[in-house]
This record gives sequence, structure tokens and C-alpha cells, in this order.
Amino acid sequence: MLRCLSGILGYRISAVDGEVGKVHDFYFDDVEWIVRYVVVEAGSLLNRNRVLISPAMVGQPDWKEQVLPISLTVEQVKTSPEVDTDKPVSRQQEQAIAAAYAMMPHWVPDAVVPVPLTPRHPVLPEPAKGDAHLRSAKHVTGYRIHASDGDLGHVDDFIADDECWSIQYIAVATGEWLPGRKVLVAPRWIESISWDAREVTVNLSREGVKRSPEYDPTAPINREYEVRLYDYYGRPKYWE
Repeated sequence: MLRCLSGILGYRISAVDGEVGKVHDFYFDDVEWIVRYVVVEAGSLLNRNRVLISPAMVGQPDWKEQVLPISLTVEQVKTSPEVDTDKPVSRQQEQAIAAAYAMMPHWVPDAVVPVPLTPRHPVLPEPAKGDAHLRSAKHVTGYRIHASDGDLGHVDDFIADDECWSIQYIAVATGEWLPGRKVLVAPRWIESISWDAREVTVNLSREGVKRSPEYDPTAPINREYEVRLYDYYGRPKYWE
């Protein structure tokens, strides 16, 4: 099922022997558009504020109680490698995290990590050498979105598959030109991203977006709606 990542912020993280904090953010891969880490606000449990947990360690969420169970002990989380979430996460740090949790790194073939159900998205510009393609969902929220013929609005949310954690849509708040409305844009429709300028350009027109099937953020996104959306834009469907 597709879920808004912002709706999972604040969920409690439950280890096998106790709670370890709450969901603070998500780090996603800007090439594959898949969530690589859940950023956990650990509070007084640790001698640092935050830790990274791979979705591979996350079990079936309890959506009613707003809990994400993980297959780790409190001690494993407490002794996990220290990462400064205000700075880019290096590949070396990711290796240390994988070793601490006894899991294969996500870049290793057949690694025990979520596998995206969608075709590979266009490769975006490389970040600084030695850093992984990780972006904070909180940080990217607010980026301006530009259509081929003008401003669309800004990134309002990310919508991901709650089984494989692949990001299927960016929710766009359209702002003043289309008041009171939000629309969905698939990552594969992105033409370019300027991380420095905090801007995203999509190969869609404003008029096309204006007439697109209406998105209701309070209602679940079902396959019927997705079919209408993809058929409207005439784009190949990711599930076929």
C-alpha cells in the first residue's frame, strides 16, 4: 500500500525488547528513489540524538498504534555506529552500520534490503566523492517544482510503497496558481534536479497538471486512481 512519509513521522520504534525512539526523518537514494534509512530520534536512550535504521530491519508496521517494529535489540541500537545526520552519510559509515546490524550493504547484489518494484530512474548528478546518494526527505520537502512552462509549486510530501519502501510519487502543493490543490508527480517524470538551488524540473506542462486526475491526500491511493493518472499523462505504468 502507498503511504505518505510525513504521516509516519513520530511513529514509535519498537525493538524486540523495548522502545528505542521515534521516527524523525527518512533518507532516500536519489538514484533509485527508495528509502534507505529511517532516522530515529533516540532521546535519552543514547549518548547521541539520532541513529539510522535500515528498512530491512523494519517488520510489519502497526498503523493503528503508530508503531514500527524492528528486528534489533535495544543494545544493538545503543551500540550502533555514530552518524551526524546534519552531514552527508559516507559509504564507510554505511558499511559500519551494515556490519553492526549483521546485514548486507544495500549496494551488494542480492543484499537483504528492500528491492524497488519499479524500473531504474534516470541517473542524477553525482554528489561529493565518497558520499552516498542519500537525501533527507525533510530537507527536500519545500523544493520548488517547475513545469516545462512555469512554476508548479513545491514538494509537499513523498509517497512510498510500505512493503518495499520505494518512492512512487512526490506530492506537490500547487500554491497560488492552483489554490487548495495538490497533485502527484512520479520520480521518473523528473527532468532535472538542482540540489544547490533546491529546485526540481519535471517534463510536464502546467495546463496538463491542472487537468490531471485530482489527488485527495486524505484518501488512500488505489490502483484504479494510478491507472487513471498514468493513462491521462500517457506514461508507461511502473507495475507493468
